[in-house]
Amino acid sequence: MTERKIKLGVIPYGVGGPGSYELWRDPEIPGDASVDIDWFARVAREAEDARFDLVFIVDSQFITPSSPPHYLNRLEPLTLLSALSATTTHLGLVGTATTSFNSPFNLARRFASLDLISRGRAGWNVVTSGDPGAAGNFGLEEHFDYATRYGRAQEYVDLLRGLWDSYEDDAFVRDRESGVFLDETKQHPLHHEGEYFKVAGPLNISRSPQGQPVVFQAGDSDAGRDLGARIGEGIFTFAPSVQAGQAFYEDLKGRARRLGRRDEDVVVMPGITTVVADTDAEARELEQHYRETDHGFDHSLSDMSRSFGWYDFRAHDLDAPFPAEALKHAERSFFTQAQKVTQLAQEQGLTLRETVLASRRRPTGEFVGSAATVADLLQEWFETRAADGFNIDYSHPATFRRFTQEVVPILQERGLFRVEYEADTLRGNLGLSVPENRHTAARREAERPAEDAV
Repeated sequence: MTERKIKLGVIPYGVGGPGSYELWRDPEIPGDASVDIDWFARVAREAEDARFDLVFIVDSQFITPSSPPHYLNRLEPLTLLSALSATTTHLGLVGTATTSFNSPFNLARRFASLDLISRGRAGWNVVTSGDPGAAGNFGLEEHFDYATRYGRAQEYVDLLRGLWDSYEDDAFVRDRESGVFLDETKQHPLHHEGEYFKVAGPLNISRSPQGQPVVFQAGDSDAGRDLGARIGEGIFTFAPSVQAGQAFYEDLKGRARRLGRRDEDVVVMPGITTVVADTDAEARELEQHYRETDHGFDHSLSDMSRSFGWYDFRAHDLDAPFPAEALKHAERSFFTQAQKVTQLAQEQGLTLRETVLASRRRPTGEFVGSAATVADLLQEWFETRAADGFNIDYSHPATFRRFTQEVVPILQERGLFRVEYEADTLRGNLGLSVPENRHTAARREAERPAEDAV
């Protein structure tokens, strides 16, 4: 078994995502960064130069005038990642795509294409879409309820994995002398007929050097954790403390173990925000400056409103008790987060204004300080099994630059992070095995001598 190493990803938010509405005012960030391929390419190369595992492109299907700047005008993930594949050689390319509003066959083909274009570096972040308004953009009267969303997602992933195995790895003979291009016995229709989808197959594209795209998942509810334990190879999460991270890590991997999976089959990577300066005190001052700049009250109210299905909290008195009735509007939205906010307000008797202030997004795990301090914190989380790696918010360019140039070398010196890439594929660098084609496995099993099968 290879020595365990920290895994690192970067999440570029362009001109500013949730909690960073004023990021676009940073003079190092182009005003059109979220649609500037050259800007994304620079970020990706910076991450690859530091030997990061992946770049993660988030997405959503619905906006309002109050949405964060990056959400208002941004590139579609798979199109963007295909362009980035031409400017990188080892960096994993992970994009969000919803199971609620994509045709399974079409999405399977798009991710398989990205996987071949990048020679085995594609990853899919599976989401069910929490914005109920997105339903109207896809011809639906209302969004799917919670149970339906997760039921569809589980079947959807199984379906795509079946399509990705349409061709065995040696199906294409391409023998000019014999005139045989395809071994037809190694092309396999799917004939999927499930509760939510019906797809015949086969998919008209072969497997990549890593077999299939790596499947990532993010979900904190019981249903989300069950889904992640069952289908997730990478888990994106959020934890406010090392203790919370340890609890999530053990719970998620425990669920996976009960399904017959090994701990190393699932890579847990919480998202974090880092602030690095010469001293801890200077870093705290810089963090406070960013907080005051990026976390205005109106923006925080908008962020909270999204969790409640864009409920209009402005209809209420800010200094009156938090309106608990808002929770019912979150039933087809980000219900777990809305439930946590409501519970906090009720337990502490908070007003609406106090609830907004209390729910403001903060740097995860307090990764703020000198390079050595931040490295110490990353090491603590990693060695105490609160994480296998981390997704770093690419917020202010100077902050990320200090992370790659000062924190990463410390981790390398301590033997916690790679100096060179171990592999050419995303699976290889994450330490994940290549899934054997199911039809090849079945064929091999069928051909085993009877005495070996006992």
